[in-house]
Amino acid sequence: MTQIDTIIFDLGGVLIDWNPEYVFLDTFNGDRERMQWFLDNICTMAWNENQDAGYPLYKATEDLVEQFPKYETYIRMYYGDWENMLGDAIHETVEVLKNLVNDGRYKVVALTNWSAETFPIALKRFEFLTWFEGIVVSGEEKTRKPFKEIFEIMLKRFNITPKASIFIDDNERNVNAANALGIHGILYEDPNQLISALKDYNIHIK
Repeated sequence: MTQIDTIIFDLGGVLIDWNPEYVFLDTFNGDRERMQWFLDNICTMAWNENQDAGYPLYKATEDLVEQFPKYETYIRMYYGDWENMLGDAIHETVEVLKNLVNDGRYKVVALTNWSAETFPIALKRFEFLTWFEGIVVSGEEKTRKPFKEIFEIMLKRFNITPKASIFIDDNERNVNAANALGIHGILYEDPNQLISALKDYNIHIK
């Protein structure tokens, strides 16, 4: 096996807890079924991913309000109250990140699907984001995972050799896209599983 020299982290769901439920469960008075219907049918993940790829938040909101005027108040809350969808850091994974950065043998970067308009909020809140040698933010690049283009941007920008790199993401679709380019993908489930998976590449977290 080629020696690994680069570790690539996803952010949301791996290092940062993000969930629209933190806003909408209270909005729907604890009615999880109604909340889930709204997120599955109105402010969907596919809609949100369009903004991750650079579509303006204001325009996306107005588009949806025009389409579903009955839900205008809730639609405007999605980005209006977006900051409250950010939970805490996933501390155990942050410790893994710290270990890899302090080790000194690895280039450690991040590749995230994130709106360029909301990413500055995360940068202010989470100091560990400054530990990376660099972060590729989908909204700034006008494309997103799992599209090949964003992986190619990352590989070129940070001079990464695919077979000498590991990509950690909680979305199987994104991991498969990385694998297709020759990058070693780890499908993240939890910090302990990640530590165990890294051992397969002879990377031992202290």
